Amino acid sequence: MIANISIVSVFVKDIDAAKAFYLDVLGFAEHTDITLGDGYRWCTVKHPSQPELQVHLTIPGPPFSPEFVDALRREQDGGGMFGLGLAVDDCRKTYEDLRAKGVEFLQEPAERPYGVEALARDNSGNWLVLVEQREFTPADFS
Repeated sequence: MIANISIVSVFVKDIDAAKAFYLDVLGFAEHTDITLGDGYRWCTVKHPSQPELQVHLTIPGPPFSPEFVDALRREQDGGGMFGLGLAVDDCRKTYEDLRAKGVEFLQEPAERPYGVEALARDNSGNWLVLVEQREFTPADFS
């Protein structure tokens, strides 16, 4: 039986820079950072309030095909990679705090039927969707 989701992977351009962003800017904590025998680096971070979920920061490469890796890198450069959805207590305040730290936002906080949402990018071009959730029903979308 599956107990929960324990690891999600996010493709990054540079592991050290991404790790610094997730730790110093977003407030995550380091979990694991080791280099395996074949030179592959396994680096994970976690949010302090959700220690059972690791975010694996990884550079596109083998075992993926060179064509797929090139496509991923193009998307990273374009800033259109899907990343993480982040629950926040106060979307507008989090937006201001992260903007002050230099985070690039694609969308300022806006009211949605499900709450207040803002869209940012990490330093590798991955989207970070910040959502201050509220109760909703399907009727709220009509």
